[in-house]
Amino acid sequence: MAETNKPKIFNITLLRHGESVGNAESRWQGQSDFPLTDRGRKQAQALAERWKREKMKFDFVISSPLSRARETAEIIAAKLGLTVDFEPLWLERDNGEFAGLTQHEVRNNFSHPDFTTPYDAVGNNGEGDWELFLLAGQAFHDLLKREPARYLIVSHGGLLNQVMHAVVGIVPQANNAGTRFRFSNTAFAQLLYFPHQHRWAIDKLNDHIHWLDAE
Repeated sequence: MAETNKPKIFNITLLRHGESVGNAESRWQGQSDFPLTDRGRKQAQALAERWKREKMKFDFVISSPLSRARETAEIIAAKLGLTVDFEPLWLERDNGEFAGLTQHEVRNNFSHPDFTTPYDAVGNNGEGDWELFLLAGQAFHDLLKREPARYLIVSHGGLLNQVMHAVVGIVPQANNAGTRFRFSNTAFAQLLYFPHQHRWAIDKLNDHIHWLDAE
């Protein structure tokens, strides 16, 4: 088969932002706009330097516009000589009245039912797991409408978790049961999608070995 006629694939890297002030203070961040901590910036810089050494290539960088994701994306893009497109579809979950509160505040100031379904709101009026699953599907579907290429997506743990659920075909479960995909700060997953076969390959998950260079 001629080189120009080979089927094209999507090479997608899903990256969670670096440590934010909200992370460091154990807050329910949601769409509250917390910046990176100094440690978060070091994590992003360490990853950028790692990818520079590894000659990692991206054609497009797409980021949530929230500060913690935006700054992470900009640090990496600057090191790799790329530009960043900001896309609100990759925002974190709206967690309603929990937004910006510490875990202690949420635990002590709100009622917590013994049983919840994926359709229940988070934070009284925020987006529940099913809604977040649908939003993740929308963001991912929008990405797959683009041309096959090498994409870096910089987003948030909650949304990226539901993207992975969509890839492997697992819907949200009641009481937060079932499978979860870990995305530590500046950890990433690498996926390949072969559209001519509708076949996925997961090459990496929660890769954060660059942390050794960020401490």
